[in-house]
Amino acid sequence: MDASSSFADILAWRAAERRRLIQRRLALDPDTRRDRAAGIAEGLTRLIGTPRGRIIGVYWPVRGEPDLRPWSAAILRSGGRCALPVVVEKNAPLVFRIWSPDAPMARDAWNIPVPAGGEEVVPDILLAPVAGFDRACFRLGYGGGFFDRTLAVLSPRPLVIGVGHAAAEIATIHPLPHDIPMDAIVTERETIRRSAA
Repeated sequence: MDASSSFADILAWRAAERRRLIQRRLALDPDTRRDRAAGIAEGLTRLIGTPRGRIIGVYWPVRGEPDLRPWSAAILRSGGRCALPVVVEKNAPLVFRIWSPDAPMARDAWNIPVPAGGEEVVPDILLAPVAGFDRACFRLGYGGGFFDRTLAVLSPRPLVIGVGHAAAEIATIHPLPHDIPMDAIVTERETIRRSAA
């Protein structure tokens, strides 16, 4: 990739890089995944502080993503609320519905569990799982554009935190005009904050 790369070139590169990074993540053994998720949870707790009275947009882990459901349960015990993203229509922003471990669930078009109904909210803090990321806090997602479309319209804009394994770091995602950087990225090793510059 260089300055002369076309939009199509960048999308093709991203698709290949996404596949490579997800395959690497899926190859991890369960103990390594669990340990890394615990490290990410610790970093999130340090970054966020007390969750009481705040709504945290979490996610249901798929394809080897860090499983932060135990951390989400701790958020609930600490007086915070959790919300899961729901795809209501293709090429549209996500909506967020309040979630708890006993909430009635359904499956979306990708077979991911989502709240079957319930209150729609705007999170105060939003976790965005990454396939890859760079030091400028740009997220390589899964290609559907749902998070970028959502961040473009959420008001007020939440604190947005990308979460993923440190091994998912790449030099650049080759950001395009529609890409919106995260405010921070949390891995099992560190928290990277986006520069205000």
